[in-house]
Amino acid sequence: MSFSTTARNHHPCVSEGLNPGRIRRDFPILSRKVHGKPLAYLDNAATSQKPQQVIDAVSRYYSRTNANIQRGVHLLSVQATDAYEATRERVRKFLNATRAEEIVFVRSTTEAVNLVAQTAGRSILGPGDEVIVSRMEHHSNIVPWQMLCQEKGARLRVIPVSGRGELLLDEYEKLLNPRTRIVAVTHVSNVLGTVNPVRKMVEMAHGHGALVLLDGAQAVPHLEVDVQELDCDFYCFSGHKIYGPTGIGILYGKWNHLESMPPYQGGGEMIRSVSFEKTTYNEPPHKFEGGTPNIAGGVALAAALDYLENLGLDRVAAYENELLEYATSRLSQVSGLRLIGTAPSKAAVLSFVLDEVHPHDMGTILDLEGVAIRTGHHCAQPLMDYYGLPATARASLAFYNTREEIDALCRGLEKVMEVFE
Repeated sequence: MSFSTTARNHHPCVSEGLNPGRIRRDFPILSRKVHGKPLAYLDNAATSQKPQQVIDAVSRYYSRTNANIQRGVHLLSVQATDAYEATRERVRKFLNATRAEEIVFVRSTTEAVNLVAQTAGRSILGPGDEVIVSRMEHHSNIVPWQMLCQEKGARLRVIPVSGRGELLLDEYEKLLNPRTRIVAVTHVSNVLGTVNPVRKMVEMAHGHGALVLLDGAQAVPHLEVDVQELDCDFYCFSGHKIYGPTGIGILYGKWNHLESMPPYQGGGEMIRSVSFEKTTYNEPPHKFEGGTPNIAGGVALAAALDYLENLGLDRVAAYENELLEYATSRLSQVSGLRLIGTAPSKAAVLSFVLDEVHPHDMGTILDLEGVAIRTGHHCAQPLMDYYGLPATARASLAFYNTREEIDALCRGLEKVMEVFE
């Protein structure tokens, strides 16, 4: 159940291996109690907690440089614009994009997928054409394509998965054909933790002339991502899952695609000139960024990326893999528990069910023990249907989690069993 990354940066003050005790002091919320118990926050795939450095960046923006960006000539506006645009360059380096103009600010991964569907997708999809997604997709990477296919008379096709939660590449290869226009797949499953072989999948899709969008929401907190190496056409992620603020997300697109795509929304900043007779649109990325954005969120996203990379992505990956192996072993010892998703290449996500206990009941009892997990279908109902389950419980780990918190989860599950005996 291992995965590996290559570090891009090392913090000079960090020795080999992570010190979770030291790291946890950077996250104020982790010191609080819930129902009188120490908080064990194991819901990181839903949203991650924020280090003080990110909180300070938001506060600093509002207390020192709050102003609207791009259009002002006064000092505060210039400073706010510089900070916001510096984040664009910071994201470019983080993803290893070719140029900063390939980075589009959006609200979330969901908005990024919708943007691509309603611009590039709408432009190239016609009756009888096909879009390929996988069975393990989040609803946000199903519904926009479903809507577009219905409108255009196109067909949505689905890559199947194996019982242990791997995409069946032989079946994927059979789906690809001259009518395939777009392939949209998740880099890491939010339910199973499966790390998909996306580089190979991109190469296969490009062999049939299809565009590829990768949903990286669950990948960027755990893996080094190099969009040039992946050769994907689009890559997207959300700031709040990578220790940044909510309401800010990123769409990477190859420059030639962004240049040819029509605008997504009309408004301020995405234009060069407007008259009642004609509007001339701005260049990418501003062409897709109409209206006042989440400036504070954008500025603070840079602080989140700095924090993560200063730890060293290789150290983060190694530590989270140790936690994953420990959690897998401990949960496997819980009587009546069954893990859902056992692919050999996984990120730190564990979904499970317990005999005769609904996941919502599990989550409620665990909450009383201070343990925060996620229960439900995780916005992946087609995947739940494949496994014949209405829901699962999901524990998702981050570099600030500890073995003691996993032990607390297992003790809580023992209490669940006691209640339902």
